[in-house]
Amino acid sequence: MKKYLDIDSWNRKELYEHFRTLADPTFAITANVDVTKAYEFASNRKESFFAVYLHACLKALNSVENFKYRIEDNKITIYDTIHASATILREDKTFGFSFIDYSEDLESFNTSFELEKERILSSRNLFPPKYSLGCIHCSAIPWIHFSGHKEPVSGDKDNSVPQLAFGKIKKEENQIVMPVAINVNHALVDGYHIGQFFENFQNELDKMN
Repeated sequence: MKKYLDIDSWNRKELYEHFRTLADPTFAITANVDVTKAYEFASNRKESFFAVYLHACLKALNSVENFKYRIEDNKITIYDTIHASATILREDKTFGFSFIDYSEDLESFNTSFELEKERILSSRNLFPPKYSLGCIHCSAIPWIHFSGHKEPVSGDKDNSVPQLAFGKIKKEENQIVMPVAINVNHALVDGYHIGQFFENFQNELDKMN
């Protein structure tokens, strides 16, 4: 389900119109998150660490209204729920794009993840059989503990699907940290909203035990 935002009454109308005039209205931020509890939780339950932290990430994104906005046909669509289109690596080091349905329930989400993983590992298809702009595009880059990241761009200024990348974990004293990069369209999302996302993401990661 989706609805439309009344742009004329939106308090960000002028910001929205300004950033849509730019050749590249996107901006990106990279920050570390503490994944100590999430890593231990996944290890103890013998579950995918990626699925565990991606679920926490989606919980955080779905809690911030602006991450549900998409620019479509000069309108702003508001999606009820944001899902994940994540890259999944095959044994031959190619990958496929998944579409993992979000559920607040981790077990249900993990089931969706495993089904998509199985589909990709048993095929050579790049694109999933279903897709919606009501998602994020994300990738794990577990070989590099990066401090910056740049996403490829299509050239479409109205591309408003947030892009995320998750890097290699690193042990620092008594915690495990992971770099997270997020790229957004500034016509819809500001630094404040990214700050909300990182705060909520960390809170979700810290809840696991």
